[in-house]
Amino acid sequence: MRADDYLPHRPPFLFVSELRSVDPGKSAAGSWVLTGSEEFFAGHFPGRPTLPGVLMVEALAQLGGIAVLADDRFAGRLPLFGGIERARFRRQVVPGEVLDLEVSLGRLSARAGKGTGRATVGGELACEAELLFVLVDGIGS
Repeated sequence: MRADDYLPHRPPFLFVSELRSVDPGKSAAGSWVLTGSEEFFAGHFPGRPTLPGVLMVEALAQLGGIAVLADDRFAGRLPLFGGIERARFRRQVVPGEVLDLEVSLGRLSARAGKGTGRATVGGELACEAELLFVLVDGIGS
């Protein structure tokens, strides 16, 4: 089971390295292994590379997209950001670390949905956010 089995995202903009579990339409768990060779580390920040918080939120959104798209009811659809609420960044994430990701979906309809996500490193909270998304026709639809 791979992220690109569900998502249209491809490197360098695919941030889910490993899927551990997917409960279609309900939840997913996975991780993003940060090797340090990612290009954004060179500029964010020189001498003190740090994973940008917005990319942590994107990784959570991609994992949530997997949980949505694994549900047969949403085949051929594409979840897009509708909003981000209560995003909090609690810990710096640096090259060589593994960002563990968990997303639980709440309200989910044919047109939109909501989920909550948490990203941790070694059990320590790095980021949490509520994610709102809208469902549109997928690529090639």
